[in-house]
Amino acid sequence: MKTVSFHTLGCRLNQSETASLQNAMEADGYQVVDAMQPADLVVINTCTVTAGGDAETRRLVHKINRHNPLVRIALVGCQAQIQKEQLAALPNVRWVVGNQRKMDLARVIAEHPDPDPAAVIAPTIKRAPFTMPTAGMDRQHTRASIKIQDGCDFFCSFCEIPYARGRARSRIFEDLVLEARALVAAGHKELIVTGINIGTYENEGKTLLDVVWALERLEGLARIRISSIEPTTIPQPLLERMGQGKLCRYLHIPVQSAHNDVLYKMKRKYSIEEFNAFIHAAVRKVPGLCIGTDVIVGFPGETEAHFESTVDILTEAPVHYLHVFSYSPRQLAQSRLQKTLPANIISRRSQILRELSRRKRRMFYESLLGTIQPVLCEEHSQGFWTGWTDNYARIRIKSEAALHRVLVPVRLVKAEDQCIIGERV
Repeated sequence: MKTVSFHTLGCRLNQSETASLQNAMEADGYQVVDAMQPADLVVINTCTVTAGGDAETRRLVHKINRHNPLVRIALVGCQAQIQKEQLAALPNVRWVVGNQRKMDLARVIAEHPDPDPAAVIAPTIKRAPFTMPTAGMDRQHTRASIKIQDGCDFFCSFCEIPYARGRARSRIFEDLVLEARALVAAGHKELIVTGINIGTYENEGKTLLDVVWALERLEGLARIRISSIEPTTIPQPLLERMGQGKLCRYLHIPVQSAHNDVLYKMKRKYSIEEFNAFIHAAVRKVPGLCIGTDVIVGFPGETEAHFESTVDILTEAPVHYLHVFSYSPRQLAQSRLQKTLPANIISRRSQILRELSRRKRRMFYESLLGTIQPVLCEEHSQGFWTGWTDNYARIRIKSEAALHRVLVPVRLVKAEDQCIIGERV
């Protein structure tokens, strides 16, 4: 039996797709082994959101070759869709498979055997409802992701995703419910609803709300978490349900900039006033709601005044952590033609926002002290279990008991920068 290992770069959607691909490869006769073990075939699910993601693929390929000079490598996904010639030239890369066919990797390999590298790229990704291989247990994650949507029609000027993944399309409703049942039956207590632009989900009249209501009805499922979602696509009934049933009190809403001049150049679909009004209304409606956001630093034309406005607004806004990204010119995105800022300016601004994120997360953690929260435990190390509350606080509790995938009530007693120390009740 041929062995295969998997590496996943980039977003949570990639993690979900890798889990499904693992099950599909097993069904086709492969033995899946840990990423650190030698394997006949290594699959890397690539990311091309930033230049850093592109470089990480190359570093990983060279690292794998150092450990196993006879390895065969398949590069799949977003970077494979856009940069097939560059990737096919890397050592021991035998297959470069774009997003249209990556879930059919075993068949692609059978159609294109060694020794010559093969690039299998669909020039146009089909805009049609899709299905996915039904996953069982996600070996890498306690909280399993379920893909409901792919592609995007928004075409923000900094983003290559519409070119790498195609236009927006939705998963067939019955198919995603079938996989959700399988994931719960395999032992997952929390499902994370994921996609590229999940708020635009639509299949035969079903919307994101219908997906959530269907998951709510699954016996054995404790939590439903919404992954990153565009601010203009969040339906009000979603907020009304948070904290009332299984839906986690959590939203990750990318703002990208907090200045209207920059948002206009980014071709975002809201003003900072509209974004601010929404998140203030959300935290009033949902007690204990955690809101995270993404910010791009150094977008072409971002002045010091633009940046200072972003810092001031995000300092006062009810967001509890920031994911900070340095702007990367992308091959196909419109903003690549604009002059970029010097690296030292981008680095300084990024550090300011990361420090702001640290402070805001610490303040959010301190606001939870003294409360008792259910924690889904994930990892055990040196006598401590680490897990998460529904509102995305990272908790550490001292216990030698086996708590993996177990929800336990925890009193939160001490806030630190990266976690809260708790006591099992």
